[in-house]
Amino acid sequence: MEEMEEELKCPVCGSFYREPIILPCSHNLCQACARNILVQTPESESPQSRRASGSGVSDYDYLDLDKMSLYSEADSGYGSYGGFASAPTTPCQKSPNGVRVFPPAMPPPATHLSPALAPVPRNSCITCPQCHRSLILDDRGLRGFPKNRVLEGVIDRYQQSKAAALKCQLCEKAPKEATVMCEQCDVFYCDPCRLRCHPPRGPLAKHRLVPPAQGRVSRRLSPRKVSTCTDHELENHSMYCVQCKMPVCYQCLEEGKHSSHEVKALGAMWKLHKSQLSQALNGLSDRAKEAKEFLVQLRNMVQQIQENSVEFEACLVAQCDALIDALNRRKAQLLARVNKEHEHKLKVVRDQISHCTVKLRQTTGLMEYCLEVIKENDPSGFLQISDALIRRVHLTEDQWGKGTLTPRMTTDFDLSLDNSPLLQSIHQLDFVQMKASSPVPATPILQLEECCTHNNSATLSWKQPPLSTVPAEGYILELDDGNGGQFREVYVGKETMCTVDGLHFNSTYNARIKAFNKTGVSQYSKTLVLQTSEDTDSEEQTLPFPVPSERLPLRRMSPFSSTLNLQPSFPGRSYFDFRSSPHQLSLHSSLQSLNAPGCNFEPQSAPYTQLVDIKKLLAVAWFAFDPGSAHSDIIFSNDNLTVTCSSYDDRVVLGKTGFSKGVHYWELTVDRYDNHPDPAFGVARIDVMKDVMLGKDDKAWAMYVDNNRSWFMHNNSHTNRTEGGITKGATIGVLLDLNRKTLTFFINDEQQGPIAFENVEGMFFPAVSLNRNVQVTLHTGLPVPDFYSSRASIA
Repeated sequence: MEEMEEELKCPVCGSFYREPIILPCSHNLCQACARNILVQTPESESPQSRRASGSGVSDYDYLDLDKMSLYSEADSGYGSYGGFASAPTTPCQKSPNGVRVFPPAMPPPATHLSPALAPVPRNSCITCPQCHRSLILDDRGLRGFPKNRVLEGVIDRYQQSKAAALKCQLCEKAPKEATVMCEQCDVFYCDPCRLRCHPPRGPLAKHRLVPPAQGRVSRRLSPRKVSTCTDHELENHSMYCVQCKMPVCYQCLEEGKHSSHEVKALGAMWKLHKSQLSQALNGLSDRAKEAKEFLVQLRNMVQQIQENSVEFEACLVAQCDALIDALNRRKAQLLARVNKEHEHKLKVVRDQISHCTVKLRQTTGLMEYCLEVIKENDPSGFLQISDALIRRVHLTEDQWGKGTLTPRMTTDFDLSLDNSPLLQSIHQLDFVQMKASSPVPATPILQLEECCTHNNSATLSWKQPPLSTVPAEGYILELDDGNGGQFREVYVGKETMCTVDGLHFNSTYNARIKAFNKTGVSQYSKTLVLQTSEDTDSEEQTLPFPVPSERLPLRRMSPFSSTLNLQPSFPGRSYFDFRSSPHQLSLHSSLQSLNAPGCNFEPQSAPYTQLVDIKKLLAVAWFAFDPGSAHSDIIFSNDNLTVTCSSYDDRVVLGKTGFSKGVHYWELTVDRYDNHPDPAFGVARIDVMKDVMLGKDDKAWAMYVDNNRSWFMHNNSHTNRTEGGITKGATIGVLLDLNRKTLTFFINDEQQGPIAFENVEGMFFPAVSLNRNVQVTLHTGLPVPDFYSSRASIA
């Protein structure tokens, strides 16, 4: 339970939450602390003053105020959300737990009202001390934020479980033991703090002071407050709004902003979210168990490294003593190298132990907190925080992903001293491997029947020879540049199938594979020739090719069953996909071995053989959005063809296929468009920034558009403002002509402005940036518009 304590403390005061409220960013604050960090904005910056001046800015709900543009960049159409003009000029302070908070602009007036009832200055804003998102308060002030009853219940149980004496809540340094508790203030006092902060005169004279133990019992026996609607304070929550993800009352459904939203029963959603949180905790619990075992393994490694180091040093000294006259100076140098290696190994392992210990402690604390939350019986309070907790649990589980529980250092010192060279070669003396050599693995065999090409990707499969007795620890796949250049490594690992994406269209690549173990590497396999799909400039041809009729309508779908993203080693793409499937088919596969003439890929025979127009099927590319390279806030659905976002900020997602040749056209339909956001569409490099609007850096070329007009943007330069925007149901077309090196945009089949960008060269990936107010669906495999094709032929 002690590891959960950090989850129960306010980031401002550092104490346990008292009357916690939930900010729109899902973080919590004490109600009193929230009032203490309020900042009053100038009258000219308030939404009311902007409406009065006729600026035309709509009055957003406080949940969407972080989207509101507070600064204007002339007429660029893009708002900066960097902060408020009234940010305090005094230095920010730090709370007891290290979180930076801003002091209030002026001390609040003296009042005996509770923080929730005390008047809030007009145009006040509050900045979350954890995520630093700023919000302007409406007329309800702090009462507009829901109370976190679940957190209060967890804190009560946690404090009751601690056997230690109750401490004063107002002592600034070392809290003293409490002597009384005020039932009206709900605060524990020691004698000095009671005399200083709660004198028995004035309105405070009527307060009832009781012993701390009795106060704890009265706290425990006091009935739990029922959560009420923040918009209708006299109404209890009765339903759950699916779109806004929050409990609502019946008046919200009849006359409020939730009247047209989908709602579900509060109890059903409470049980559903509890079930989801429990399922997420099961996976996280397994990760925590693995982490504990991993820590034991790391601690054992420390002892093994110590023992191996001592043994290695003794061996090294014995060898050097045999050549004492000539090797004294060299012996000191070699010992220094061994000690350095020793310290390096220990440092790496100890750093990993420290890092893993901290992460495990955080994980355990989150698990205990979630388990306590699940015990709560307040449906509305639980649902207020359940989505955020589920996301945190999944994020924490992902942080324990592949590679986290793998030692970064081995315990062996694979070094030996070669004392055979002549004395005149002593200055060249260096370490060699200590262990006896073993045979290298046999040369892998390419399985031609499982190799194929698809669009601009190539899938290769290989295996070890049947009679091979030497195991291979991994394989190295090499590919040339498509122009007969040097081979480069594109994959290193244990798998025996790999798909390389992002190749050039209509190009011929050479591939080869070799195996390796600790001893060394095998010989290369026979070289395989791979032909990628033709681009739109290919000659039209009709070839007999076996195509299963039931697969033709499913070309938009990925024909592979699973995908695993790896790190880059090929310049045309920064990651590669492992894909596995019992049945793979390419409409254009031309494979042959240079060292084995006549060993060509033979298509399957009947039961179905038909003539296929190669150009009509392969002049276009079929692809989906890429979860592997997208920002973590992007939400995928519809087989990765539909995307939206969980954040109010713009996030970038790329397509899985890169283009470097030919003419390519794809479309995106707007499925949802709320509050007039400005999504961006275009192309980008693989290393484009994923947490800003598309086009803000020099790695993207985009058009961003709102409901009235659009702009082109590259490297944060806005050009060619064009009237005409988008609404729900609109279609945005992107035409990338790499033959002419141009990029053109369309809205509802009409060209939007002039040619957006010229002289575009290199490898480009389809790209979109959007926030939670937009959802789009990708449509690929589309032919180039007829009017553009005819215009290109005339030119």
